[in-house]
Amino acid sequence: MTPAASFPDRETVASKFAGASDADRSYLSLLMENTAQDDSLIDGLHRYLDLAAAAPFLNSLKLENTGLWIGEAAPARLQIQLMEAAKSSQHPAYLAFRTGLNRSGGLERAYPAAAI
Repeated sequence: MTPAASFPDRETVASKFAGASDADRSYLSLLMENTAQDDSLIDGLHRYLDLAAAAPFLNSLKLENTGLWIGEAAPARLQIQLMEAAKSSQHPAYLAFRTGLNRSGGLERAYPAAAI
């Protein structure tokens, strides 16, 4: 087995975001612990959001909860990438995810405003 084979593909990561069970969230939390898997996590997030945008039914509450959860769970090094993913489209799926991400306050915790 090559080292690259141990990284999850974006389809696997997207399915874990879509699942939203405790086991799926544990899997995603493990991915966030390893900086070498940041690209896989972000690629999977983009795939998840793209699939949600193409779905015939928009579950905005689930997308918002996913944004809230990952914003609270993700380490500081990922917060900017998460926000960039959330802002990469004006589709309502991305807007719902961004709403949850903003509510989590993760970006503010990672990069607090400077006191003037």
